Amino acid sequence: MTGASRGIGRAIALRLARTGARVVLSARDEELLAEAADEIGEGAAVAPLDLRLPESPAELVRLCMRRFGRVDIVVNNAGATKRGEFLDLTDADWEDGYALKLHGAVRLTRAAWPHLKSSGGSLINIAGTGGRTPGAQFTIGGSVNAALLSFTKAMADNGVRDGVQVNAINPGTVRTDRFTKRLAALAAEREIAADAAEEVFVREARVTRVGEPEDIAGLVAFITSPAGRFLHGALIDMDGGATKTL
Repeated sequence: MTGASRGIGRAIALRLARTGARVVLSARDEELLAEAADEIGEGAAVAPLDLRLPESPAELVRLCMRRFGRVDIVVNNAGATKRGEFLDLTDADWEDGYALKLHGAVRLTRAAWPHLKSSGGSLINIAGTGGRTPGAQFTIGGSVNAALLSFTKAMADNGVRDGVQVNAINPGTVRTDRFTKRLAALAAEREIAADAAEEVFVREARVTRVGEPEDIAGLVAFITSPAGRFLHGALIDMDGGATKTL
């Protein structure tokens, strides 16, 4: 489980642990990882790694095999990309956006695939709605997400051959630290309270509500359960209706 120290990743790790899974939580913040692992208990291990580094994904898989002896589920969740005006985004911004969310996911998938094949396991890529509906402020994130969705479809074909379930989830706006900052900026811009700013956001975005990390975690738990195994190669929008395209 990557990006497991906070937000969606942490919620997924906690939810899978409640279903009986033993989980390896990976992110860069060792302190936050330890807090999440403490909440889970004995069935958790932490891997404080920077998955932008080429050797880190394979190390994560080795740690999982040493600790638990098998890999049944891989959730590629790590990776936040910089928003902003296109002409203000540098090569370094683009390289950093791809380094973790795409290249990290590709490397982890490569390292874990033989074990997923052995266990008949499941791979889930957490992408984002920007991969299907790009925006001017999200040129990096939209293109990275689109690449991750294409990668998911390609690996799903390999999964048919190798017996590995492969899917992707596109979360919409979810109540994470990043959204809290965006909401604070909106509240300051409109000179309104935070709760009023959220109402404005929901109305202008034309969505049902802001999502919670637990919403995405619940979907991951379903996909990886016996009831969800027929889902394969699916790119699932869980976004409160944000994605309007077919």
